[in-house]
Amino acid sequence: MESYGVLSVLPPALSIVLAIYTRNIIFSLSIGSYCGALIIADFNPFMAFAELIEEHAFIQVSSGSNTQVLVVMLTIGGFIHLLDKSGGSRAFASVMVKFIGSPGKAQLAAWTTGLSVFFTDSGNALIVGPLFKPVFRELKICREKLAYIIDTTAAPLSILVPFVGWGVYIMSLIENAYNDVGIEGEPFSVLLSVWPYQFYAFLALISIPMILTTGKDFGPMAAAQTRYNKALIDGTLDDEIAEEEHEEEPKLSTVLLPITVMLATMVVYIGYFAYMEGIKSIHARAGICLSYIFASLACAYLLKKHQNKSYNDSLNMFVRGMQKLVFICFVLVLAWTLSSLCRELQTGAYLATLIGDRIEPSFFPLIVFFLGALMSFATGSSYGTFAILMIIVVPIAYTLNAPMILTIAAVLSGGLFGDHTSPISDTTVLASMGAGCAHIDHVSTQFAYAALNGVMTMLAFIVAGFYQTPYIIFFIMIVQFISIKLMMNMYGHDSRGED
Repeated sequence: MESYGVLSVLPPALSIVLAIYTRNIIFSLSIGSYCGALIIADFNPFMAFAELIEEHAFIQVSSGSNTQVLVVMLTIGGFIHLLDKSGGSRAFASVMVKFIGSPGKAQLAAWTTGLSVFFTDSGNALIVGPLFKPVFRELKICREKLAYIIDTTAAPLSILVPFVGWGVYIMSLIENAYNDVGIEGEPFSVLLSVWPYQFYAFLALISIPMILTTGKDFGPMAAAQTRYNKALIDGTLDDEIAEEEHEEEPKLSTVLLPITVMLATMVVYIGYFAYMEGIKSIHARAGICLSYIFASLACAYLLKKHQNKSYNDSLNMFVRGMQKLVFICFVLVLAWTLSSLCRELQTGAYLATLIGDRIEPSFFPLIVFFLGALMSFATGSSYGTFAILMIIVVPIAYTLNAPMILTIAAVLSGGLFGDHTSPISDTTVLASMGAGCAHIDHVSTQFAYAALNGVMTMLAFIVAGFYQTPYIIFFIMIVQFISIKLMMNMYGHDSRGED
């Protein structure tokens, strides 16, 4: 196989630079892929298009496993839209509100409700935010705190659930990266192995009840609460309180039946193969697909029963939901194409030879976490970061004999941390919208708390690099809790704005 030397680095590097500069992941991956095809075609522009489409894009789309992933992604999108239109998500969330009686309980309820909406990160903000806005206003809690809570229980939760869109997307990237370097491994099993090392997701989720136990806030969040209290006293918030529409409260069955059908189908289908022959990736994908199809049928039945919607109406809703995930499917296809081109260019092998013995393999996951965080922060896209970075770091980790599971976990944690703190991230913007607070206020108040989670994640990857065990997360959680206590004791103010 021909060696392309430094040219092999150009396609992924160009994709990264363009993603940061343009903040358009489709454009960036497309240009990076064409650049790779141009190099392989000896810089013949016409033949580069033929190389890109015929030898890489078409082959990747026609791959059995990749086609299955696209079908599963679209099915998940259809179900989420149906569930939202049926009012199921809102019904489940409204149950949580009935147990609220104090500011602390309100914040804990918002966190708990966010955990219940595990099937969509963007929907989380649009469901939990509007539901709890009047509750937080009544109990005199600033909107920035609500935005922080719903943002911190959106993507960090979704990335931990293997049978929603995030999990399917990540498994497809793992499968292609492993194929590039010839590693044997079922993507579903690999994802389960990575799960305990997704440090940022766990630390971000658990940080909310940790902070709530102190009854305090610090930094910009404490200042925001003080401003809110002053505005209440001055009466300057009155004009911001809009009239809210009173809709008929949806029935709890609109979420319980579809979710029950989904989980039961998944348990029966995957459980059968686990017992008979072991779970393979195709079994996991088929089980997920069937689960969401049957759950969608349950939604359609409930829409007909409670809202008199025809099954044809439900089918149209399902298709509209599928359309919302077409963008992600485009990203996947382009990521697979770029990965295929990088494999032919031997990008990973070349980078590994450049690094050589300069990097201690145990520190490689920490470096990957930094790269993922910077890239995701700059682009506002964890999905794009996963797609580009997985292509590059898996071959390098394989060549350096760095811990592969930790390296993949570092890609996920880094991308998630950067996305969580980025002002241009879609989930960050949606959290601001859902809570009804100024976007820049949400970004500035959340950053200090997210940064603390980021520092703890760095510590976790340092420790895990030398002593890899799933139990590290419990040790880091204790360290984080102590750190939060110390921070609140030294710099915290009462969460109601008092010293």
